[in-house]
Amino acid sequence: MRIGVMCSGEGTNFENILRYPQQKHEVVLMIHNTKQCGAKKRAAKFGVPHVRVPHKDEDHMMQLFKAWRVDLIVLAGYMRVLKKPSEFHCPIINVHPSLLPKYKGLHAVEQALESGDKESGCTVHYVNEELDGGAIIEQSRVPICPGDTVETLQHRIQRAEYHLLPLVINDLANEQAQTKCMVV
Repeated sequence: MRIGVMCSGEGTNFENILRYPQQKHEVVLMIHNTKQCGAKKRAAKFGVPHVRVPHKDEDHMMQLFKAWRVDLIVLAGYMRVLKKPSEFHCPIINVHPSLLPKYKGLHAVEQALESGDKESGCTVHYVNEELDGGAIIEQSRVPICPGDTVETLQHRIQRAEYHLLPLVINDLANEQAQTKCMVV
């Protein structure tokens, strides 16, 4: 499976996708939308082609992913809402730091702490026109411990993301491979 990744920040989830030991995918292109995106250094380190595209230029993103024959787009710390996700030629997935449908959008970890929840976690879901509203693919639960701060809980949720996101990508790659075998 050929993967395209979109990043805005440091790229820790992006690097984790690249390092996943039993990967059944190949990251062929990374698009970032910020000048100081740390993920571009990680892309260069692993030899992954990367390009900066302003977040408002979704048509250009679509053209690039189509030209690179991407089968799946992964939002890995992409901090912008896609306005036209259904117009992309392939599915788009996102990892979000809450147990959706709870706490969509920004500040999800803070909201979980402020609500007195006993657990939080992360969700990998399909991207649609509704913010964090696409079909849930898989979730990973993380307990909220007494004395947790936003930073400590965020750190544990990120660890769960590092495990969950590549696992989901591999599952989707396996499904794609099985579908191709049945069609042939």
